[in-house]
Parts: sequence; structure tokens; C-alpha cells
Amino acid sequence: MVSSRHEVMHRIFQHDPTVFARAFRALGLPFPDPMEVVLETCDLTEIKPVERRVDTVLRIESAQGSFLLLVEAQQRDDLDKPAAWAYYVAYCHAKYRIPVILVIVCHDPITAKWARRPIRVEVGDWVSMTVLPFVLGPDNVPIVTDTDSAAADIPLATLSAVTHAADPRIGAILNTLATVLKRLDPGDEDRVIFRELTELGLGATPAADLWRKLMPVDSSFFRSETARRVRAEARAEGLAEGKAEGLVEGKAEALTGSILRILTRRGIDLTDADRERITSCTDLAQLDVWLERAITAETATEVFGDR
Repeated sequence: MVSSRHEVMHRIFQHDPTVFARAFRALGLPFPDPMEVVLETCDLTEIKPVERRVDTVLRIESAQGSFLLLVEAQQRDDLDKPAAWAYYVAYCHAKYRIPVILVIVCHDPITAKWARRPIRVEVGDWVSMTVLPFVLGPDNVPIVTDTDSAAADIPLATLSAVTHAADPRIGAILNTLATVLKRLDPGDEDRVIFRELTELGLGATPAADLWRKLMPVDSSFFRSETARRVRAEARAEGLAEGKAEGLVEGKAEALTGSILRILTRRGIDLTDADRERITSCTDLAQLDVWLERAITAETATEVFGDR
């Protein structure tokens, strides 16, 4: 389940891996078009007790041969990241024995500029290894405000909206994307997925408020098969990410996040006390009850079952 702004970028690539080729083609970079795409494991941990996990690993089969696409979303400068990125590239090249491309997706131009620096392992003038990331950011992702262009490539239009959240033209970008999504059938999974990805990708920016006005969610969505799967993934995510000593906390966090998001989408007003009550609860059975009630409740009182 998509749970944060950080995850949105690589989820777009997972949903439609060919979006990277189209984004780079706009920059004139010669990547071959994918013919087949396989999602590989993101766990790059060795026997040593050091966890290494890249956001997304895609194996691309093209007419020119196979290569790996590593996708990382980066929101700010992080001095530990370049060394980790070099490790990802070296490890994947050694494991799969095919070329590796590292793509860093950034929300702001300052982070994008930082991420473009070559990563060098060197002593004096002797360079043992150089890693050159390809970086997508607001300075090179195209601004999509043409309806026909957006309709022809919804994933790229979504990537455009997310990376340009702070751009003065974001209103036109979001209007274009909303127009295209509204043309899809309400039950179309792409409409649901890209509406969700866009809102999460915009985070707490003013653009997110505009997006919610442009693309409100009907309460029937939360009863749909897609919504049921999303809730199931939320529960599974809590179990998968929980450590031995923190299993309950991990699942509880995933469930509370889903409850709050559903209530927010449905326009249910919550007081600070209501939010505290939800986020502080660690009773998984109680959270499951609140999650189901959130789908149809008209007030916070109905969610809690208080008289």
C-alpha cells in the first residue's frame, strides 16, 4: 500500500515501468523501449547484519538486451545516500551480471542538483569506481498541461504533477490531469490509482487541497473491490514491516493511517482528541472495527461507536 509521499515516485514506475523511457526520451537520452518488465526483489541485504533496501528494482528486457533499473525517491540531501547508491549499483551488477541504471526522482531542484553529483570511489587521481545517477526532478520532467498529451500518458502526467507541486503552473497541471481522469469510468482502476498517487505525492502542499477539490472521492469507492484490496494490503504491510518485538506497533500504524485517510477523504471532521484516540490505539481488533466503520460513518462519533 502506498503510505507516504516518498513511495509515490517509485510506485508510478512499478505501475508503468515504461514511464522512465518516455521521461528520458523527452530529454533526448537514448534508452531502449522496454519489451518486458519484471519486478525483482528490493532486498539487497547480504549475510552481514546490515539491511540494504532499494525502493524499486525492475529488470528490463529490450531489443538491445537486458538491464536493471533501480529507482530511488529522494526528498532531501542525505550524506549517507551516495555510498548506499554505489552499493546498490555494484551489488546488482555482481548479482545479475547485466548493466544497471540508477534513477533518482526528486521533488525539488536543489535536491535534484545534489543527487546529480557523480559518486566516486577514489584515492588521489585514481578512480576505482564512478556511479552516475540519472535524476528526474522539476527542472527536467516535462510540465504536462495539454489534455491530449496527458490522456496519452497518464503516468507521465502524474509524475509531472508530483514533481512540480511547488510550481506556479501546478493549477493548470492538476486541472489537466483531473480532466483526463474524470473521463475514465469511475470504476476504472487507473482512475483510482492515479488519483491516489497524485494526492499522496502532493503531500501537505497547498496543491493537495486543490487536488482534493478537483478529484473528490465518492464514498462508494471505499466499498469497492479496489478499496477492499487496499485495506487488506494495509493490514499485510503492518505485518510485513513489523519486527519481532514491534509487530503489533507496525500493524497498528498501518491501520491507523488507513482510518485517518479514509475519514479525511470522506470529509469527516476530526478533533485533535479524535486523532489522538485513533493514533494512540494499539488494539488491533478495535482498529479493524474502526476501519470498517470509517467507510460508512457520517461522524466521528459513529466511527467510535459512542452514544
